[in-house]
Amino acid sequence: MKQKSIFIAAAALLILVFVGGALLYQKQQTEQAAQLAKQNMAALVRMDAPSFGNADAPVHIVEFFDPACGTCREFYPMVKALMAEHPGKIRLSLRYAPFHRGSDAVVKVLEAARKQGKFEATLEALFSRQDAWVQNHTANAQLIGPLLAPLGLDLVQLQNDANAPEVATLIARDLADAKTLNVTMTPEYFVNGKPLPQFGFAELKQLVDDALANSK
Repeated sequence: MKQKSIFIAAAALLILVFVGGALLYQKQQTEQAAQLAKQNMAALVRMDAPSFGNADAPVHIVEFFDPACGTCREFYPMVKALMAEHPGKIRLSLRYAPFHRGSDAVVKVLEAARKQGKFEATLEALFSRQDAWVQNHTANAQLIGPLLAPLGLDLVQLQNDANAPEVATLIARDLADAKTLNVTMTPEYFVNGKPLPQFGFAELKQLVDDALANSK
């Protein structure tokens, strides 16, 4: 009986050591990510990135996203709802990280639509029918045409703008910035330069709430 109690105590101690080590590692990773973002603020905040909300808002969310990413699609309306809860207080900037195969072609269409003032409508149309053009984690830009038809885009101009060299340059820059900031998955969020301590909408909301409180 005594030997069994010793075994249980030892097992419990091992679990505590493991959990403590995991928490310490997670804290160190978060601190390193925050330091990396602070050192590379120019790579995080680009003035020409697509942006929603008040440009002078005290809280600035920067999101690296991929239009073919299912989690990006799920989080998008939740982030927009969070912004609506705090009118004028939150700004959202989107950075491109087309990690899915074929997604860079879709990003080019988004950039071309932005030139016609239709970025948000195009993004939401793509997200709403993501299952129609993303198959086996691969994006097929050839399938998005029917989704764009109701948006009133000049499709000839859209094609020309999508193929413009400066669009490819912008995507390459965003991918380089993502690499600099050690962004390897999407969506990846930063709030006033701080990365999420752990991925999740609750964690994002907490960072936003903290930033809002500190802005008062």
